Amino acid sequence: MSVNVTMPALSPTMTEGTVAKWLIAVGETVHSGDVIAEIETDKATMEVESIEDGVVAHILVEAGSENVAVGTVIAILAESGEAVDAISATPVTAVADEAPAAPANTPAETPIAVAQTSVTQTGMAQTAVAQKSMAETSKRIFATPLARRIAANKGIALDGLTGSGPHGRILRRDVEAAPAAPAVQITPASADMLSSSAAAGASELVANSQMRQVIASRLQQSKQQAPHFYVTVDCQIDTLLAARRALNEKAPDGVKISLNDLVIRATAMALMAVPDANVAYEDTHTRRFQHADICMAVAIDGGLVTPVIWAAETMGLAALSQTTADLASRARQGQLRAAEYTGGSFTISNLGMFGVREFAAVINPPQGAILAVGAGEQRPVVVDGALTVATVMTVTLSADHRAIDGAVAAQWLQSFKGFVENPVTMLL
Repeated sequence: MSVNVTMPALSPTMTEGTVAKWLIAVGETVHSGDVIAEIETDKATMEVESIEDGVVAHILVEAGSENVAVGTVIAILAESGEAVDAISATPVTAVADEAPAAPANTPAETPIAVAQTSVTQTGMAQTAVAQKSMAETSKRIFATPLARRIAANKGIALDGLTGSGPHGRILRRDVEAAPAAPAVQITPASADMLSSSAAAGASELVANSQMRQVIASRLQQSKQQAPHFYVTVDCQIDTLLAARRALNEKAPDGVKISLNDLVIRATAMALMAVPDANVAYEDTHTRRFQHADICMAVAIDGGLVTPVIWAAETMGLAALSQTTADLASRARQGQLRAAEYTGGSFTISNLGMFGVREFAAVINPPQGAILAVGAGEQRPVVVDGALTVATVMTVTLSADHRAIDGAVAAQWLQSFKGFVENPVTMLL
């Protein structure tokens, strides 16, 4: 029996994805464990492996197709002994086994497996949808998202094309083979008007990646639903910087403790000292986390990802340094597993390396708070009535007022500042 290859759920929050690249071709033999495609999710571009042996009979979703729903059949494999020519391009559907949902706020390792047998992947609801789609074929234009985008760019009307895909679906090659719409003739007078206006209003449209769309949706949700309030404090970090230098002089080869590592350590200790700040609002309940599961914001091409340092309060500085360096490196390469960027109780966003003095960050839902860390810089300060110069770092806590009161936020910042300005206390 043929095997349906479906769009996998590569993270608990993923509902759709983009087929970035196929690494197989029709007629090619694949084995279990072979990497067959690259899928762009809301967090990263990830390689996907087949869990079945077979021969590629059909590729139903072209590379570049966006917003492909999880569970959609994207390719069909012929099993050993089956003739590829005899395999229909229409996926066979059957009742799917119901998979248990992962517990809320619990890290879940989502299987990276896409080749599913037809008897375990789809349900009767899909059959009904397929029948309805067949009935509406005469009224709707079937085209892949990529074909629609190319047609719009070339000014080609889809209703004038004949699709070469399954059931007449218009594919990329159909649009590229069609003649482009005739160019608009510009008279000398209109050309003068165009040249005078282009400089003032020239622009271009850049398609938003799925990651950018998800970031926009989640942060808009955060600002709309979570009543943010902001508390700011200045921390003198000369002692912290001296401690960092001393630690790195004694550290073993391969270990280099950064200022950000010390900030994460201080954050974790403060969350343990003020547990009322280590919370998330959940309508009729407030979830209080037992560990400092800290997300660190990492900028990557096209967006942002927040890998999680689980139970950061249990780590020594050397282990913490190695963990943060590894997570940041793999985040930039798009190699994080779902469990490494899903969940967390608190987020740190550090823009100090860009010279940013201070800023206020948007809370990472459903968490209750996020810490924005600015650059350490020399400033005039008053110590014991005398003016002197100190290295000062400004931090701002953004808190969800539904779960965290102003006094709790202030207590947490006071605790954080205490650990930063007296780093030896972080070792107790």
